[in-house]
Amino acid sequence: MSTSYKESADPESQALLPQDNEYAPLDGDRSSTPTRRRSFHLRHVLVAYVAGILSALIVQFLFCSRFGLAYWKKHANADAAAVYADFASPDAGSTEVHNFPPSSPTNVFPSLFPSHVGHAGPTPTGAEPALVATAPSYPLHTGAPHLLGPQALSRNKSSAAASESHFDIFKHWGNLSPWFSVERGSFGVDSGPEAPETCRVTGLHLLHRHGARYPTQWASFGGPANFSARLHNAADGWTASGDLEFMNNWTYKLGEEILTPFGRQQLFDLGVSMRMKYGFLLKNFTETNTVPVFRTESQDRMLASALNFALGFFGYPFEGQYQQSITIEDSGFNNTLAPYATCPNARDRTKSDRAIPYIREWASIYLHDALQRLRPQLHGYELTIEDVYTLQQMCAYETVAIGYSKFCELFTEDEWKGFNYAMDLYFWYGSAFGSPVARVQGIGYVQELLARLTHTPIPVHNSSTNATLDDNPVTFPLGQSLYVDATHEVVVLNVITALNLTSFAADGPLPADHMPEHRAFKSSHLAPFATNVQFQLLACEGEPDPQIRVIINDGVAPLTGIRGCPEDKDGKCPVPVFVDAQREIVSQTDWNWACHGDWHVPPGPAWNTTTGDAPAPGSL
Repeated sequence: MSTSYKESADPESQALLPQDNEYAPLDGDRSSTPTRRRSFHLRHVLVAYVAGILSALIVQFLFCSRFGLAYWKKHANADAAAVYADFASPDAGSTEVHNFPPSSPTNVFPSLFPSHVGHAGPTPTGAEPALVATAPSYPLHTGAPHLLGPQALSRNKSSAAASESHFDIFKHWGNLSPWFSVERGSFGVDSGPEAPETCRVTGLHLLHRHGARYPTQWASFGGPANFSARLHNAADGWTASGDLEFMNNWTYKLGEEILTPFGRQQLFDLGVSMRMKYGFLLKNFTETNTVPVFRTESQDRMLASALNFALGFFGYPFEGQYQQSITIEDSGFNNTLAPYATCPNARDRTKSDRAIPYIREWASIYLHDALQRLRPQLHGYELTIEDVYTLQQMCAYETVAIGYSKFCELFTEDEWKGFNYAMDLYFWYGSAFGSPVARVQGIGYVQELLARLTHTPIPVHNSSTNATLDDNPVTFPLGQSLYVDATHEVVVLNVITALNLTSFAADGPLPADHMPEHRAFKSSHLAPFATNVQFQLLACEGEPDPQIRVIINDGVAPLTGIRGCPEDKDGKCPVPVFVDAQREIVSQTDWNWACHGDWHVPPGPAWNTTTGDAPAPGSL
């Protein structure tokens, strides 16, 4: 490279190389100072090298570390909305659907893929499992496999608080929680689901809810589909930043009402679990040359739940091992597993949807800080308390549908506890002890339970019972040792109310201005996805009568609210006493008045019930 080029066209080289005349001896003898010139050259390069490293570290700290990012977020200027405006997608909030399987796949040739080709190998079976009767302890359902909780949930919590307790977000979604084994003693009985000492299990009546599903088509408060539609319709006018920045490209990925993959797995696992615990009861069917009859309803998620349960309980193929009764869930069809279909007052929202004023009041309290935190991060769209509540719903629904949700990261532990209580309010006043149409909707199932316990037909059909099916010993067999019925969470709560399990009503009416720290009624304990109620029958030494226990999600419930049932350390009650008390409750429940009567109740706390009964005639 020529000297003239370096002097004229390579300023970077000129800047880095020492100038020949700089630091030259005054006498002009350059050859006398070669060491000095070389020493300066190395020092200069070393200083530049170190400065470069330091500059790189500073840049990395400011722009890549969580401290630097927090700094820039905190000090963003007032023009942030304009900066982020280019990031909002016109598809934000739109519905994303993946239709599978294709309607007419081109590579399907059933004749080349038969289900059975023979050559099955040895197939002898073994003894039936009997874990509930033989094991020294009872296995607990402790988690939600395949689901991932928020990684940043503890960012607003001190390290000391984080080390003191483990917060499980999956247990704070109310009826949207995946079912889990409640802690021993949660309901007031310090006993487990395993057979008490000196007792053996003789029968099981299982009532369970369907598995995790997509949102329903309507919502009286909140509703993910409603919120996403509003966002999409205004997509060209809003943009998100900060914690909400992901919403600029977020699409609504939820279907409607049918089971999610996780929901299917829940019911399969529940079936396996019940076979491991109660499989020995099938010996009774072999001895009588019969098979069990399980019941469900015609709704897609109900039938899918029942069939996934059967697949887990019986294995593939389950044909020939049991019979599946599918009752019709539709207006005009009597159905104890969907009693609202023939109870007009249960479809009157002024009577059946009384929780909304309570939820609005409570949400405005527990979500106040969240609204103030999130509202500035959504520019061009004015978030409301109901919107923020919907973001919490979105967290739960997305998690059980697609495995993880960014919405879960937006809230603190206290705000999730508040959400859980909001769901308690919703179901207390809508489906349980605070609802004027709760007991009447659960009474039909109680009548069927009494028929099965006493091995006698229902004497009078004066509720939601279906005489055509229940009077037929083929479709409604009596005297069997195992029954399985699939229903909805609202019906499970209706039945708990109708049975008069008053320990769950001890704190009612539930307040809307604060959350009771220790409350008996928790929807996440009683009505989560795949919730299950075991009516466990026992024969015990020293007890002349058979005994019954009610076990809800592995928690033994006290039966002391049922007239005549004693306080028992294991929650037992003699079956004849239980039956007499339930017959009395049935006789006192007036289906015609509660479901068809012309009565009205004022909204809010001006009127309340803690028994799930409608107001008596003439009382209002």
